[in-house]
Amino acid sequence: MFSVADLQVKGSTAARVDTSRFLIRSFFLSKPPMAAAVQTSPVLEILVREPDGYSIWNGPPFDNNNQPGIKIEKVPCTSAKFSDDGSRLMVTKTDCTISIYDSSTLKEIRCFQIPHVASALSPRGTYLQTFQKSTTPQEKNVVLRSVETGDPVYQQFQKNMTKATWPSIRFTSDEAVACRLATNEIQFFDPADFSKGILHWLRIPGVAAVELSKARRSHVAAFVPESKGSPASVQIYPCEKELQSQPLARRSFFRCSTVQLNWNCGSTGLLVVVQSDVDKTNQSYYGESKLHYLTTDGTFEGLVPLRKEGPIHDVQWSFSGKEFAVVYGFMPANATIFDKKCKPLHELGSGPYNTVRWNPKGKLLCLAGFGNLPGDMAFWDFVDKKQLGTTRAECSVTSEWSADGRYFMTATTAPRLQVDNCIKFFNYNGSLFFKKMFDKLFQADWKPESPEKFSEIAELVKSVDSMKVEETKSQGQGSTSKKPAPANPPAKKPAAYHPPHAKNAAAVQAELFGGSSTGEMSKNALKNKKKREKHKEKKAANGAT
Repeated sequence: MFSVADLQVKGSTAARVDTSRFLIRSFFLSKPPMAAAVQTSPVLEILVREPDGYSIWNGPPFDNNNQPGIKIEKVPCTSAKFSDDGSRLMVTKTDCTISIYDSSTLKEIRCFQIPHVASALSPRGTYLQTFQKSTTPQEKNVVLRSVETGDPVYQQFQKNMTKATWPSIRFTSDEAVACRLATNEIQFFDPADFSKGILHWLRIPGVAAVELSKARRSHVAAFVPESKGSPASVQIYPCEKELQSQPLARRSFFRCSTVQLNWNCGSTGLLVVVQSDVDKTNQSYYGESKLHYLTTDGTFEGLVPLRKEGPIHDVQWSFSGKEFAVVYGFMPANATIFDKKCKPLHELGSGPYNTVRWNPKGKLLCLAGFGNLPGDMAFWDFVDKKQLGTTRAECSVTSEWSADGRYFMTATTAPRLQVDNCIKFFNYNGSLFFKKMFDKLFQADWKPESPEKFSEIAELVKSVDSMKVEETKSQGQGSTSKKPAPANPPAKKPAAYHPPHAKNAAAVQAELFGGSSTGEMSKNALKNKKKREKHKEKKAANGAT
């Protein structure tokens, strides 16, 4: 591979930094047996959109003087988005043109000329779904098209579009199941052949929202709001027609305006955040929220046991689906990790947090306080139950881990914030790796990749830490070394407050009484001080006699 002896460096900070970067890059590019998985790992990519178009960067670690390489220069557009699996890129241009690209080669697969209101790609980029305003029910304004052929495969009428009803046709992550929310029912299709029409439907009176699970041909969750004194409910059904006679799990509750449905990776558990617009206890202007948990085997149906009252700020499953983290309560908010049996595993303390992000490798997570909070971030090792570091990313609008789990990206974007737009990359321990400012930035997204394509974080850290780069002495000369600065230096204590009128008090005092503003006495003041001391000594001697 390479030896440390080949990397003899001087005692300068720049040399040590360059050597560390070389070690990391060499680890990725080398071919020993232990790093075979790393060698085949894909390169991280970032989609960056500015007012004049989008560009794609090569992700960290960077080669060009710690600057990102540009895979594609700016292309004019109004929006751009990767498919969920990262295989396709959908770009909407100013002339109502929608182009679909192969994200690996960036070659255009298909171009559609469609005046539209909304568009969405299926998880694997097989289908493009568009919505247009319609004046009559006879006009089918929702069209599902095949990206490969460009032909419509399914069309329907939809009166309006809301967050709960778009995309109109939902797919599982592997596109094995497709369904559509209709009036009082859920309709199921064959994703391989939409010409068959509706295969079967699940009758649920009053259903207002659905969420397909992530496992292949697994489950669907349905939300029914309150109606005429009846409580709202969330129900879980299997996707197979033969098993849909009864729900596998059901949870009812009052005081519910909206819900968020969150499946775990194995599709064995469902977290339901219930939000009410009105808080009857008058403790919160924003209403009240509760967190419910249901399992597909019926072993748990109830509230998640939280130790503090207040809103549910954020909840997220780990990528393994075996744990979930919750940030909850009035500020300072609490953060707790639960297992899939809803038992608390670890308390992460309290602080100004409203966001949690699980690392794709499942070992680490980040707690953060964005939005109207100052941007504090705490990085935790969940396995060892220790805090790796803290930092701050003020005014961040978006945040997400990279697919390899080694970097955490935050972005300050417009139109949420029109000033100080920037992208920041942090190492997994919270130390700042890279920062770039923009006049105006609209979007910054990682290209989706499967975490299984990358090696574990501990493997890289262990390999790099084992390579101790020692400073060598030159012939006939000695060298002195300095301790490297810590990655996360402790925060300095804030200085005491001095009012404006007191800032020049020392200088004024020096002018009036012969002193110095720096605390040193002038010659006249020192002379007078000696005279006073001699006078005191003489007086004391006379008193003694």
